[in-house]
Order: sequence, then structure tokens, then C-alpha cells
Amino acid sequence: MEAQVQNKSAYAYTGGKPFDAKLPTVMFIHGGECDHSVWTLPARYFAHHGFGVLAVDLPGHGRTDGSPLFSIEDMSDWIVMLLDAIGVAKAALVGHSMGSLIALDTAGRRHDRVAKIALLGTTFPMRVSSELLGAAQEDESRAQNMINAWSHSAYAYYPNNPGPGAWLHGANLRLMQRQKPGVLFADFNACNAYNAGTDRAKDTTCPALFILGKRDAMTPVRGGREFAKAIKHAQVVELADAGHNLMGERPDEVLDSLRGFL
Repeated sequence: MEAQVQNKSAYAYTGGKPFDAKLPTVMFIHGGECDHSVWTLPARYFAHHGFGVLAVDLPGHGRTDGSPLFSIEDMSDWIVMLLDAIGVAKAALVGHSMGSLIALDTAGRRHDRVAKIALLGTTFPMRVSSELLGAAQEDESRAQNMINAWSHSAYAYYPNNPGPGAWLHGANLRLMQRQKPGVLFADFNACNAYNAGTDRAKDTTCPALFILGKRDAMTPVRGGREFAKAIKHAQVVELADAGHNLMGERPDEVLDSLRGFL
């Protein structure tokens, strides 16, 4: 579906069913250099099991118009404006990587709009190495290859990927390649510059779930585990043999964790 936010078209995938604002809403927020398509499995599941689903494309990503936003706070404000445009008073937010910071920032600042948060592949601070940040600005192809290598627990699964015939590395690389030039640096710079995570975590009052990959080289599990302590009564699920691309490497386990929480 499409909505208008600040006079620009904003896209959200609704999981294969028309969106119904009368149902409890779950919004999925993608990470850096990604789009709504990373959420296809959970989006379809929840859309067919009693939820209104919004898997968004952030500004400048996927099918949403405009330029990428340059701070986590601005992205959080945009999420609230999108909810307003669609007529949703309150939603559960599920965010991966950069999206997890957006979900957290929204929950910490807008208690009235957020029912629950699930944070996948997260940590704080979410620092980006100077080498990767420089490559994101000067050589996107090199940066994408670095991200792809660090986002998976192994180069290839034995005997195959979770879905026969699928190629996780190739699919993830193509997803990054189809984003607009400049999006990668804008996203990673926003993550690197975000410094309000501890305050937002302390201000979060809704239920929270952390889903972490034990072999995550982008946001190591130790940091996510420690960060979870900043939110009262947060639940933590750690997935073995999962890197940063949790939804790709461990789709069933991610869905099971979200089902139990939402």
C-alpha cells in the first residue's frame, strides 16, 4: 500500500492482505541499505493471523520516494508520521539493525504510539568501523561486499541454504545493489552517530524482545546482551549459527520468537 508523508509517497508491504487499521498493527522496519522485502515471511504470517501488517520502505529506500534521512531521530519521526497518515494509533515495532534503533527511539520518545518492540541484530552504540564507513562513502561496491561477508555466519551452508535453491549471499548483495546511490553511507552514518540509545532504553516502558545471532560480526551478541539490561524486563533470544542476517539464515526461529512475543 501507499500513503502520503510530507507530500511524498511512502510504501508499505501488507503481507498479501489488505491493511485493516482495526486490527492490532505490527510494523516491520528494515536495516541499512535494505527494504521491506527482508520481512516477507513474518509479514505474510502475521497478516494471515489477525494482524494489520506494515513492512515499510524508509525514505529513499525501495519504493518510497524522497532522499534518505540522516539521523535515527528523523527516521523515528517519519515512522510516527506514517502511522498518522494510515490512521494507526498504536503499533508493535519490529526492527532489524538500523531499524532496531528506530524502533527503540520511537518507543523511548513516544510511549503513546508503541505497544511492543522487538529488536533484531541490535547493539548500542552501533559503531561502524572507519574503513567500512569510508568505503560506504567512496566505494559502495566494496562496502557491500564487506557487509555481505560480515552479515552471514558462513560463506555457504552445508549441504545447502535454509531454502533449497536459495543463495543468501547473492540475494543479500542484490538487495543492497538495488538501493539508490548514497543510501548506504546515509544509513551507516546515522547508526554510527546515534548516541541516545541508553536514554531511550531507560525511557522505554513497553515490553521488549531482543533477537540476537550468536555469530553476528556486525552487531556482536555480547553487546546486544548487555544493552538488553538497560530495558526493564526485556526478553533475550540468542540464535545459534546465525549471523547478522537473522531473517535469512534463521527464518523459522525468528518467526517463532516473534510469534511468542507478539
